[in-house]
Amino acid sequence: LEPTPEPKPPRALVEAAALEAVLASAKLVPIVGVGRAEDAVPACAALHDGGIPAVEIVLRTPAAEHALSLVANALPTLLVGAGTVLSVEQAERAVAAGAKFLVAPGLNPAVVKWSLSKGVPIFPGVATASEVEAAMGLGLRTLKFFPAENNGGVGMLKALSAPYHQIRWMPTGGIKLTNAPSYLALARVMCVGCSWLTPEDAVQSRDSARIRQLAVEALAMAAAVR
Repeated sequence: LEPTPEPKPPRALVEAAALEAVLASAKLVPIVGVGRAEDAVPACAALHDGGIPAVEIVLRTPAAEHALSLVANALPTLLVGAGTVLSVEQAERAVAAGAKFLVAPGLNPAVVKWSLSKGVPIFPGVATASEVEAAMGLGLRTLKFFPAENNGGVGMLKALSAPYHQIRWMPTGGIKLTNAPSYLALARVMCVGCSWLTPEDAVQSRDSARIRQLAVEALAMAAAVR
């Protein structure tokens, strides 16, 4: 009898592993919010030019989905994700617009199941042990700790990580250049979500030089940790 072939891992897990390798190498995922879609490409191009391999465009304004599409088309070597994904319909539109991964503020089982069925990596937000276990029950092993600073910061994440050593983390919310090293020093932190690289005034004025410099400084900080 021929040996039974090893079952292939789900596509979503394969895609997630490749994506997470990129995110873990940079240790930073800039969060980009825009009021005008046309501001997104200059901001993301400046981040990418500064060495950033992936960004999260948050779906918090009417312009966000179009902005995501513009960036995905203009910058094919940049991994573009959609943040603040609250529904399956929103997830579908984001992926159609070019999102390679999804990020959510909370744990929505319907969105998670849709994402996994489509092979799209998703990082939902959790803040309690019960939410972690619910996410694990859905097959997830990498989660967003959100909002990080408001939920106890580094101390809380360290305590939450202890019983769930198999979980990798992407803490987001209130993280700055000054406190990011404390998060990145935790063994199970893959990367941090950061909004300080894209100040609203710099995005609106298309100050690419400033955004690029912030990216360079942040990557140098991250490289010095661990």
